[in-house]
Amino acid sequence: MSELPAIPVIDARDGGPPAAAAAAGPQMRALLRDARRLVPTPFLALADRIARRWLARADNPYLGEIDAIAALAGRSGAHALNTSFEWGCTCGVGDDPDGGVRLLRVLDWHQSGLGRALIVAWQRGPAGDYANITWPGFAGVVTAMAPGRFAVALNQAPMMSWGLTPPVDWFVGRIKVWRSRDLPPVHLLRQVCETCATYDEARACLRDTAICLPALFTLAGSAPGEGCVIERTQHRGICHEMPTAIANHWVGLAERGRSRGGHSHERAAQMRAALLGTAPWLTAPILNRDTRLVATINPARGHLSLQGWEKDGPVTAPLILQSR
Repeated sequence: MSELPAIPVIDARDGGPPAAAAAAGPQMRALLRDARRLVPTPFLALADRIARRWLARADNPYLGEIDAIAALAGRSGAHALNTSFEWGCTCGVGDDPDGGVRLLRVLDWHQSGLGRALIVAWQRGPAGDYANITWPGFAGVVTAMAPGRFAVALNQAPMMSWGLTPPVDWFVGRIKVWRSRDLPPVHLLRQVCETCATYDEARACLRDTAICLPALFTLAGSAPGEGCVIERTQHRGICHEMPTAIANHWVGLAERGRSRGGHSHERAAQMRAALLGTAPWLTAPILNRDTRLVATINPARGHLSLQGWEKDGPVTAPLILQSR
C-alpha cells in the first residue's frame, strides 16, 4: 500500500478549478485519454459542442472556467465531462463512534482512470474554505468537506422513466435537460459549499433550489444530529434524517425511474447496517468493479479520509487530512 501514489492536495483558493487543472495537468490529460478510450474522439468532440452550447444557453456561471480548462487541455472532452451525469454511488450519514457526525461515501463510475486522477482541491467562497474531492478539469462538486460547517456528497438519482424503453427514456430525459435553464446538481453543490455558512442554510438550499435534473444529496453537519439525505426532483425535495443511507433509487419520492448501477437496494441496506454497526461497509456490493473513490468525512473534526480505486482495487495511497 505504501508504494501506491499519493493523492495530490492542491491549493486552488485563488484560482479555482482552472488553477487545480494547471497544477495537475498530467492527471487531467490522462483522464481525457481514458475518456477517449470509452467514447471515440469524433463523438466526444460532438458531445463537447452540444455541452458548451447548452451551458451558454443556460447562462451557466462556470462556463468561463470550463472554457479555460478546455483551452488548457488542448483537446476535446472538457465540456462533455463537466456535464456528464452517469454514475452510481452509495452514501450514509450517522453518528461517528469517534465523536460528531460522519459521512460515508463510495462513488462508482464506469470510466476508468477516475480513481488514479483523484485530487483534493482547497477552494474558497464567501462562506469560507472547503476541500473539494474532485478531478483536474472538473468545475463542479461531487464530494466535499467544509471544515466546521458541513460535508456534502451527490448521488445520481434514478433515470427518469416515461414507460418507454431505456434508450428512449434516456433520450427524453436529455431533451428535458437541454430545455432547462437551471443549474446542474454538481454546480448547485459547489454554490452551497461557497455560500452557505451553516448546515441549516445548506439543507434549505439543497432542498429548495431548482435544478436541471433529479439528484440525491447527503449532508452531514458539525453539530450532533445534523445529518440527512435529500431526495430531489427538479422542483421538489424531501429530507430523511440521520442515521440514513442512499444509493441510486427512490426511497420517499413517488417517482418512476430506473436505479443506477448494480444492486442499488442491496448497497443502501448494507450502508444502513454499517451506520448501525451491524455490518461492514467496505465490502461487496458497495465495493465493486466500478468503484472509483472511498471516503469518510467528519466536518466537526475537520477529518477527511480518502482513497482512489479502479476495477482491481486501490490505486492510490490512503490520504488523511485533519484541518481542525
